[in-house]
Parts: sequence; C-alpha cells; structure tokens
Amino acid sequence: MADTHLPIHPEAPASDLWYSDGLRFKCTQCGNCCGGGPGYVWLTLEDMTRIAGFLKMPFDDFTRKFVRKVKGAYSLVERANFDCIFLQRADGKATCGIYPVRPMQCRTWPFWEMNLQTPAAWTHAASRCPGMCDLDAPKYPLAHIEKCRTHPESPD
Repeated sequence: MADTHLPIHPEAPASDLWYSDGLRFKCTQCGNCCGGGPGYVWLTLEDMTRIAGFLKMPFDDFTRKFVRKVKGAYSLVERANFDCIFLQRADGKATCGIYPVRPMQCRTWPFWEMNLQTPAAWTHAASRCPGMCDLDAPKYPLAHIEKCRTHPESPD
C-alpha cells in the first residue's frame, strides 16, 4: 500500500518547499557519508537483528563486536580513522559491507532534515558528497524526499 500521507514543514505548503520540484542524487561510492569524522550510525533493535542475521552471527556476538551504547541509544562502532566499521575501500571506491541491510539512517541519506533546511544547507552537504551535485543523477520526487526526511530513524 502506498504511503499517501506527505508530511511537510509545518510553516510551508509542499509547493513552497525549495525542493518541491525534486532533488538529484546518485551514490558515487566516495564513502564520504560513511567516514571522515566522528559520528553516529544510530541503530534500532530491528536494524541490529537484520544485520546480525545478514552476517550470520548470533545477536549477542554482533552487538559485542559492532555496537556501542551512546546517550542511551545504540550506534555502530567506528574505526580509528572514523570510517564506519562496515565501510570497505578498494580501488578508489567505497562500498558498504552490509548494504542490503544497512540501517535506516544510511538508507535515507542525503534527504535528512539538516540537509533540507535551506538550499545553502544542501549545498554545504553537497560539498562533501559529489552525488548530490551530479546533474545526470536521478531526480527524486518530493514524496520520496519527504518520506526519507520524516522517517523516525532519519537524523534531525
């Protein structure tokens, strides 16, 4: 069943949002969204269960090895260089070792609230993400953008 509810910024009708005509994005496998600075990849119990199953690991082993508790919530651990523990770099490309079951936070990139506040915020995020600047990238419609932006596990 399609999600017909389209949450929007309360101060603006959908047609007035600066991105109402859609936004372009295509992953270039640069890895910038998955590393480079300290951060958190927040996890739900469902995320952890899915990832542990994908890795064919008992849940407790998975959480001991790959999960940390931060501020009462759970996040994937990072490598010493701040890359996500599942980021794999080879031949100038970055790939996700758990891509089919990646956390929702990762699935909603780059359509996060902080990136959609203003065109300047989008441009700032795009300065680290070449896929947000690609004029040949697929254009995502407002409904998809808003579904990502308002998802409970999408960062504020």
